[in-house]
Amino acid sequence: MGVAVVILVLYPFIFITSLKTEWYPRFFVFARIWAWMVLIWSGLWPKVRWEERPDPDRVYIICANHTSMMDIMMTLAVFPNCFLFIGKKELTKLPLFGYFYRKTNLLVDRSSLRSRRDVFDRAARKVDEGLGLCIYPEGGVPKEDVLLAPFKNGAFKLSVEKSVPIIPVAYPDNKRHFPFSFTKGYPGVCRAIVHPFLVPREKTEAEIFRLKESCYDTLLQSLQEGEEVKMAFKS
Repeated sequence: MGVAVVILVLYPFIFITSLKTEWYPRFFVFARIWAWMVLIWSGLWPKVRWEERPDPDRVYIICANHTSMMDIMMTLAVFPNCFLFIGKKELTKLPLFGYFYRKTNLLVDRSSLRSRRDVFDRAARKVDEGLGLCIYPEGGVPKEDVLLAPFKNGAFKLSVEKSVPIIPVAYPDNKRHFPFSFTKGYPGVCRAIVHPFLVPREKTEAEIFRLKESCYDTLLQSLQEGEEVKMAFKS
């Protein structure tokens, strides 16, 4: 409900700026305002720990764990560098949000090899145009008892081919505060831990797997530490 109300308030601005692809940087400004409003409306407050900060003039690929309906809003709120999401086409079915998500981001049918290839080519063109990307490398939302699912190659292959740094970011609290189950969750602080960036060194298959493994290990350790903090607080 809160998401819909916020969209209606910002509707004239986000609608006009979503009409043309070249207006996306303007849309992105309003999308960030929208994200902050949705988070605050929902009783959530982002708290960021920066281990490295992005250069405002550079292009990056953001890679985060995916456990909550608020992951998109958190990523928009945290990062000022203009970027697009690569997401599943099912999100277009959501009222209002789905329309703008379809108009302004890159959607993929994960069951279709052709769709995955097509979105990779489109993403590469967006990077050439100077836009960053946010990719949730688990390829979907894992089961509730899975802390971090195995990563797909796409984000890291694109990083290597285009020489774009990866930003690993962990969200250790989103699942607890706003999970995909509507019967769970509660207000509070949601941390974003932005880890040192991973820079591709060479254009090889081995480098793709190095980046993927390094990003996975970094996020897994961060999430495990987040679980330890949660348990210590409870005890």
